[in-house]
Amino acid sequence: MSSHRLLLVEDDRSISEMVGPYLEKEGFDLTYAYDGLEAERLFNEAKPGFDLIILDLMLPHRSGMDVLQTIRARSLVPVLILSAKDGDVDKALGLGFGADDYLSKPFSLIELTARIKAAIRRANYTAQPAEEEAHDHRIILGGLVVDMETYEVEREGEPIKLTSKEFGILKLFVTHPGKVFTKAQIYASVWNDHYYGDENIINVHMRRLREKLEVDPSAPRYIKTLWGIGYKLEAEPV
Repeated sequence: MSSHRLLLVEDDRSISEMVGPYLEKEGFDLTYAYDGLEAERLFNEAKPGFDLIILDLMLPHRSGMDVLQTIRARSLVPVLILSAKDGDVDKALGLGFGADDYLSKPFSLIELTARIKAAIRRANYTAQPAEEEAHDHRIILGGLVVDMETYEVEREGEPIKLTSKEFGILKLFVTHPGKVFTKAQIYASVWNDHYYGDENIINVHMRRLREKLEVDPSAPRYIKTLWGIGYKLEAEPV
């Protein structure tokens, strides 16, 4: 049985009463929050921290997006968004702010459980540097420094905060310089899941990553776009 700790942030108690007991039967340890302020308090006070956060967007007192920003300022814990909002704009906003996955209401409890397990599995995989990288864990790419052990990134000596997915994408490229990756390959590698053709997810993450890495995101120096094909790392690590 799983002993992973989950924070379920959902103001609709009927949904919490449906989801919570089901996940507890699956072996998860659930903590419940019913508004944004309570969610932030529980997140800040949790010791040890949560293994995954299920976050509704429409919350009293403080929005789900505000809660997500608070979480991302301190942690790379996986965040799965639940919302009745199903537009591409909302998906892009949620994923762009650092969410790891998005599930629209109404949803299947079986699918929710599968996505939770996949997100935790991906997070555990990402948190362990590859054995061959342990001896040379710092990759220098022009003015960019990527530390594979501490997951820290610097640009021209200034630290850059990346989400777990953004770091996963960057790690994929810097460990395979010059290799062209399609969107399907990026998704399969970083999300560790089948690609269902939702290009918006990759587009949002690539845009956010470039905004953090590049002096001019519209003319990227590091990760170049090969239109109709994919992306590749242009500069060679040193």
